[in-house]
Amino acid sequence: MKKRLNKGLEAIPPGESRTIYVANRQAPWAGTEVYIAPEEYPDNTITSSKYTAWNFIPKNLFEQFRRIANFYFLCVGIIQLSLGDDTPVSPVTSIMPLVFVVFVTAIKQGYEDWLRHKADNEVNKSPVHVIRQDELVEIMSQDIRVGDIVKVHSDESFPCDLVMLSSDDPEGNCHITTASLDGETNLKIHSSVPDTAHYNTIPELKGLYASIECQEPEPDLYRFVGRINIWKSPNEPVAVKTLGPENILLRGARLKNTPYIYGVAVHTGQETKMALNSHTKLGKRSVIEKSMNTYLLFYLFVLVAETSLCTGLKYWYISRVGEPWYVGEDPSKRPIFLEGLVDFLAFLVLFNYVIPISLYVTVEFQKFLGSIFISWDIEMYDEKNNLKAQANTSDLNEELGQIEYVFTDKTGTLTENEMCFRQCSIGGAQFEEYHGNLVQMSSRVPVSTANMEAAVEEFLVAIALCHTVHVHSNNSSANSTPVKANGMSMDSAASFEYQASSPDEKALVEAADRFGITFLGQTRITEGKSAGDFLKISVRGEEKEYELLHILEFDPTRKRMSAIIKLPNGNIRLYTKGAESALLPLCLTGERDKTLYHVNQFAEIGLRTLVYCIKELNEEQYADIKSKMTEARNALQDREEKVNAVITYIEKDFHLLGATGVEDKLQDGVSDTIQALRLAGVKVWVLTGDKQETAVNISHSCTHFQRGMNELYLVQQRTMEQCAETILQHLKSISQSRYQHSTTVTGNTRRIQEDHVTTHALVVDGMSLAHILTDHRDLFMELCQNCTAVLCCRMSPLQKAEVVKLMKASPEHPVTLAIGDGANDCSMIQEAHVGVGIMGKEGRQAVRASDFAFARFQFLKKLLLVHGHYYYIRLATLVQYFFYKNVAFISPQLLFQFYNGYSQTTLYDTAFLTFYNIFFTSLPILLYGLFEQNIKKVDLMKNPELYKDIAKNRRLDIFHFLYWTILGIWHALVNYYGPMYLFWDAPSLMPDQTMFGNFGLGTFIFTAVVIVVNLKMAVETNYWTWLNHFAIWGSIIVYFLFTLVYSAIMFGWPIDNKPMYWVFLQLLSSPTVWLALLVLVTACMVPDIFIKVIFKHIRPSRVQHKQIWPRMTQLFVSS
Repeated sequence: MKKRLNKGLEAIPPGESRTIYVANRQAPWAGTEVYIAPEEYPDNTITSSKYTAWNFIPKNLFEQFRRIANFYFLCVGIIQLSLGDDTPVSPVTSIMPLVFVVFVTAIKQGYEDWLRHKADNEVNKSPVHVIRQDELVEIMSQDIRVGDIVKVHSDESFPCDLVMLSSDDPEGNCHITTASLDGETNLKIHSSVPDTAHYNTIPELKGLYASIECQEPEPDLYRFVGRINIWKSPNEPVAVKTLGPENILLRGARLKNTPYIYGVAVHTGQETKMALNSHTKLGKRSVIEKSMNTYLLFYLFVLVAETSLCTGLKYWYISRVGEPWYVGEDPSKRPIFLEGLVDFLAFLVLFNYVIPISLYVTVEFQKFLGSIFISWDIEMYDEKNNLKAQANTSDLNEELGQIEYVFTDKTGTLTENEMCFRQCSIGGAQFEEYHGNLVQMSSRVPVSTANMEAAVEEFLVAIALCHTVHVHSNNSSANSTPVKANGMSMDSAASFEYQASSPDEKALVEAADRFGITFLGQTRITEGKSAGDFLKISVRGEEKEYELLHILEFDPTRKRMSAIIKLPNGNIRLYTKGAESALLPLCLTGERDKTLYHVNQFAEIGLRTLVYCIKELNEEQYADIKSKMTEARNALQDREEKVNAVITYIEKDFHLLGATGVEDKLQDGVSDTIQALRLAGVKVWVLTGDKQETAVNISHSCTHFQRGMNELYLVQQRTMEQCAETILQHLKSISQSRYQHSTTVTGNTRRIQEDHVTTHALVVDGMSLAHILTDHRDLFMELCQNCTAVLCCRMSPLQKAEVVKLMKASPEHPVTLAIGDGANDCSMIQEAHVGVGIMGKEGRQAVRASDFAFARFQFLKKLLLVHGHYYYIRLATLVQYFFYKNVAFISPQLLFQFYNGYSQTTLYDTAFLTFYNIFFTSLPILLYGLFEQNIKKVDLMKNPELYKDIAKNRRLDIFHFLYWTILGIWHALVNYYGPMYLFWDAPSLMPDQTMFGNFGLGTFIFTAVVIVVNLKMAVETNYWTWLNHFAIWGSIIVYFLFTLVYSAIMFGWPIDNKPMYWVFLQLLSSPTVWLALLVLVTACMVPDIFIKVIFKHIRPSRVQHKQIWPRMTQLFVSS
């Protein structure tokens, strides 16, 4: 570009910018500049799926064989094939179950990814309108390219990041809502640069030649640096205008109350700010899955130890006894090292069944089928919006029972996004809205608009004038607003509606309208002596016009905003509203004490409060203010500081009018849910992009902050040193508080600690958090862990994710859950161990990114306390049971080697090795994993503290692990040595007076194992259905039927069953065998039952206490 005006423009760092030609065309008379073609930028496709059609098989296989058990059995299968005739058992015993497991898992994961593809296609293939070759054409969203001019209509979402060119508004303004990006539901005004505002039709856009130079994509939602260069004619210089955040329309935001806009695409697809704030994680692993892998490693160590032991003992045995005579001499005998390796691998194959291959496939089935129960839960169905809960993944069901921290968004998650005026204080008197009228609370007498008291009228006029609300006409033909006889607007909502950047302002202006003071809109006169901005209001049916001289907009440091207004009588007045902490100290007159008392009352009931003040100005004072403000706003250096100095000079010496209380409606059940989570031992953090005052009020309203809590503030920390100093001060105050507790309370130290923790709450803002994440993570974590409630406000989406990541990395490594409803919550939803999306009013981005989704925050209570409890108990028991039953199954195989000269002879038939885990013992535990309810749902909901019984992965701790392992070893010892001692001196066991053979002994032991492990499942079951009965007793019956048929028919492929021919029939025909089975089963089960009864009655857990006492009470009453 040969002609460019850079003076006064913010510089863009070299190498970090891109040049985009609007409509991808250059002015014929402009110089040529090298720029990147739009095809070089990514298209507008959004992808949340994991697989494609071509990479599904290799990628899925890679992910599945990353699991220890799958990779292990793959290796075992290869070993069996490589051993050839030296393998002690058929390769079918390992390969067939492995293929079955991998196939079933692939089907499940493929189906889930197909659902994600389907959701992506709904977005990517949605129709959009762009200008191509000077015509408006409809294309799919995924086909938008950088440089395209896109037309967006009212109530549509912006399909990519657009620099606004024009709208139907002659001034180039439009209204948008960014709720799905930053959680703010209020309308915001964005605009084009004045030079392109009139290009609002296709013929005019044909003549637009411009280029945009802007920064490369970055995730910051509130920063955009760029410039637009406009070629108007060959004889005019290039018009260069700066671009800022107010000129860009971000993907995910929605156009409201504006018929259409035109914008040029600058960032598309994965480069949009929304996409950059949504980090896709490769996958989430639950606590139980990590424990499973730990147990697998332990049993792999046991397997190697057993294999090494038997290999060593074999050669020790041979050195003492020699080779068996029947082996003979092997002329092709291998070297001793190779022979030892073959023996080691053979023992490895023999004992490899200690690792349960069907564990993973059973877990996959249990998770997949169990997740359906969430969508079937009628108590998590939102009837109003016809939305049911859904599980987007089944991999994290059990993690719902391990949550320690909940990170929740505020807007749309805790609240309904609806503001409503409730009360106000005027001149020291308290008023409220009652049946649409403003009434004094002491008398309940409505304030008449016909003879309104001067103080009330002045207060309502202040509300109607001091704001940034705009009026949008619903009826373009309406030139005036009908007025009721009493002065109130007649059906005003039908003729126009208010649009505001602050929901509080909108609620207050609407309230003033209901009480007889109606804001009719703002007009601008650009020519003549009367040029200026004018506000029109109706007071008692009389229209009045006020000139708006200056707006001093709200900022969080001042906590107030002001408007300088010229009244109809020519007087000049400063109207100011803001937080009571910022304004009351500046008031010289008015009922300060009474107003403060009322404001505190409003806050106690969760209302958002604002204080209104006025200040009279004369012409000389205003002229002085105007001169100073103009000078400050034209300053090139330190502009912000100079403007703030003038504002501080103006905003003082007020007369207090009163205060308002506005309710931000909470969703039903929010307070109850937060209280329940607190009782369950779960800490709740609120992370919001909203301003501090709003967020604190909501925290009070929903009991996130309870009465009596000591609130600690870490806000507006401008340096890292200041931030560290404040954190240390808070830690010191907490330490002093703890010391005071310890000097006044003796005895139970734990109780003192809990009392201390529940008395502190922390408020931190995004500015301070930026310093914390840079250099003070450990200090911040220490402070947060001493607080039971934390509120983070003014957060960017990535900061939300960083906070979650910070707590995940803390020394305790707590399990986290994040819940939100907008695209701004996607990052934290994906960062947390469990992500929950709220099906709100602001799109489905959060739902698509989440693991679970439902319509109301209150459903989180049941999701954790009931579903989380059940899923964890079911899966934890399932994992322990699988390792137990394989220990009970394969340990006799090890013991058998001590009595057969370590010959690697198998105790069990090949069919038993193949089908034990797949058919004979898997169905009962699968149904247990689907239906078990160790305590009633109503008790779990009424007693949230029961959630603590399963916290910290307690059902998979070392105590439970040792219990199940020792139990498996005990059952193995009984089932192996029991037959030996029972029949040691009884050679005639069979009807034909013969002894057990090798396969007879193995079949007898295997029969006892199958019966015992299925009865163990019956002992563990608390909630019986006909399916449980069918599975447990049916598995035993199926085993008997299968073995009868298997031993009665001789065949050679795929399993050679010749050695088993007629064995089982001979066993069943022996009364001694039946008696022996009864003795063995009794010896196995009685100790287990005895231990469970002792623990349940002597040291019951909270859950066991709830199980026992209702039954004992019922017995006592019946007796």
